[in-house]
Amino acid sequence: MPELQGLGHDQAIAELRRRLMPAFATVGLWVLGGLVLGAAATALARTYALRRQLIDHPGERRSHTSATPRGGGVSIVVVLLAALAVSMSAVPGHAGAAGLAGAGLLLVAGIGWVDDHRPLPALPRLGTHVLAAALLAWALLIAGGSGLDAATAFFAAVVLTNVWNFMDGIDGIAAAQATVVALAYALFAGQGPVFWLGLALVAASCGFLPFNFPRARIFLGDVGSGTLGYALAGLLALGSLQQEWGTRILLLFPLLPFLLDTTLTLLARIVRGEAWWLPHIQHAYQAWARARGGHAGVTLAYAGAALATVLAMFAMRSWSSTVIMATYLTFLLAGGLAWKRLRGFTAGKGPNSLRDRKP
Repeated sequence: MPELQGLGHDQAIAELRRRLMPAFATVGLWVLGGLVLGAAATALARTYALRRQLIDHPGERRSHTSATPRGGGVSIVVVLLAALAVSMSAVPGHAGAAGLAGAGLLLVAGIGWVDDHRPLPALPRLGTHVLAAALLAWALLIAGGSGLDAATAFFAAVVLTNVWNFMDGIDGIAAAQATVVALAYALFAGQGPVFWLGLALVAASCGFLPFNFPRARIFLGDVGSGTLGYALAGLLALGSLQQEWGTRILLLFPLLPFLLDTTLTLLARIVRGEAWWLPHIQHAYQAWARARGGHAGVTLAYAGAALATVLAMFAMRSWSSTVIMATYLTFLLAGGLAWKRLRGFTAGKGPNSLRDRKP
C-alpha cells in the first residue's frame, strides 16, 4: 500500500493490522450471525416437521433407511433473505436487483415448501422455476449485465435449481456441495455482493449441516434444495460480470461433480425411454452409496471432487482461454469415466438397476 510507505517495518505491520482487523471482525460477525440463525431456524423447522408429520419414509425410490422429517432447508431461505435485506439497506443502489433476486428466491422456496407439504406435479414446479429464473435475469440487467448475461442467468437458475433437487438424495451431499461452491465463488470474487452473499450461503449451509450429516435428523426438502441451486445460480451469474468472457468458464468448474452426474444420468434414462422426471435412485452417487453401504464417505468424496475443481479454477485464473477450455474438456472426460464406473457398482441389482429392467 503506498500510504504505508515511509513507515518503519514494525509500524507498517501495526498499521496494516489495524486496518484489516475491522474487516476481519465484520466478516466474522457476518458468518457467525448466519451460522447461528441457520442452526436455530433448522432446529425450529425440525420441531415443526415432526409436529406436522412431514416425514420421508424409506422406499424403493429413496436412499435412506429410516423415517426422517423434511423441510429443514427453510433455514437457508431465512438466512439468505436476511442477507439480501442487509445488503439492500447497506447499498441502496443495488436494492432493485437484490429485491428481484429475493422475489425469485421466495418463489423457488415457496413452491418447494408447498411440495414438501403436498407433492405437486412437475409442471407447476417447473413453471414457478422459470418465473423465478426470469426475475433473476431481470436482476442481472439492472445490475449492468447485457442481454446475454441475463440469458445466462435465466438458464443457470432453471438448471441449477433442478440439479440440486435431483442430487439431494443422501445425507449431507447437497448442502456440503453448496458450501464448497459458494465459498469458492466468494473467495474468487474477493469483494462485492458475490463475496458477502456467498459467505451468507456458506454460513446458512453450515448451520444446517450438523442436522443433516453424517446422519440426517432432517432433510433439506424441496424448499432447501431448490433454494441452494437458485442461490448458486445467482452467485454464478453475478460473479460472471466480474470476469472476461474468455475466463467465465472457470466458474463452471466447481459445479462439475453435480452437473455431470445429473446430466449423464438423465440422458441415460431418456435413452432407455424412462420417465426421467420421476424420482429414482440411479445417480452415480446413489449407486456408490448403496455399493459401499453408507452416505458419509460418498458425500465427502463428492466434496473432495468439488474442491479439486475449485483448486483448478484458482490455478487457471491467469491462463489463456484456450488452455482453460482444454482443461475443462479434460475434466469432463474424466468425470464421465468416473460416472460410468460408479454407476457400474450396482448394475443388475434392485428395482432401479441398469439391467433386466422390464419395458
